[in-house]
Amino acid sequence: MSPVELIRPARQTAPFIFASPHSGRRYPAAFLEQSALELMELRRSEDSYVDLLVDMVPELGAPLLKARFPRAFVDVNRSEKELDPLVFSGPLPDDSDTRSNRVLAGFGVVPRLAADGHEIYANKLSISEAKQRLQHYYRPYHEQLKQIADETLAAFGCAIIIDCHSMPSQGLWKRPGRQEQDVDFVLGDRYGASCAPGVLSLAENLLTEAGYRVARNAPYAGGYVTQTYGRPIEGVHALQIEINRRLYLDETRITRNPGFESLRATLRQILGELVLIDPGALQTRQAAE
Repeated sequence: MSPVELIRPARQTAPFIFASPHSGRRYPAAFLEQSALELMELRRSEDSYVDLLVDMVPELGAPLLKARFPRAFVDVNRSEKELDPLVFSGPLPDDSDTRSNRVLAGFGVVPRLAADGHEIYANKLSISEAKQRLQHYYRPYHEQLKQIADETLAAFGCAIIIDCHSMPSQGLWKRPGRQEQDVDFVLGDRYGASCAPGVLSLAENLLTEAGYRVARNAPYAGGYVTQTYGRPIEGVHALQIEINRRLYLDETRITRNPGFESLRATLRQILGELVLIDPGALQTRQAAE
């Protein structure tokens, strides 16, 4: 069975690609045997059911790509070079990025920690284990994402990747002298680097008009996917969307709460309007010669 699933519309009518990299719920048996944690502890690292919140987008004329495997197993929103020396026995490849902030925090491409901060493994893994996960899970996801982005760019003259995530309801961020923010959505465009301003502005306006509280780039500005694929000057835009889990999830039991269907219905309306964006609004202005 393929580690990724691409659901195409009957006919793609919009230059959008929706992706859910962290909602995979198929845990390899060998991984569960390697892990020192119970399944429920591992599942807290998921962006649980985000793929189901946006599974209507093929009906709106846009493809949906999702990873079937879990984030705790291998994280496609990291560089494949972000290998944590504390996870593996023996030397890592010479070009490994062992000092990135994400690796140092325990969340490299093969995470050392689960979302609750507990160590995933009691024993170190072999480097061959990392190579297998990258070869059979990580790379197929990125190969599929690049292919559909290239196809969309060729067909429409632009491509817009909406990278869909969820965030915990507690502990988003605190600032001196201020209460912790209660935000419904965080939109990340790498502080303007990964997509045209019109994409973020339209998404923000649509969410705000629907009654949601929206933040830009704080505390999530976008990860590896937005950083790597978002090249507005080349016509490829990437926007990360983080959804507050309290809107749709029982975070203790990791089950959909009564708000799930309501949120999904509202997102259908919002995304239905988002995909109608005028490609002309995405043009990168260049200085006159």
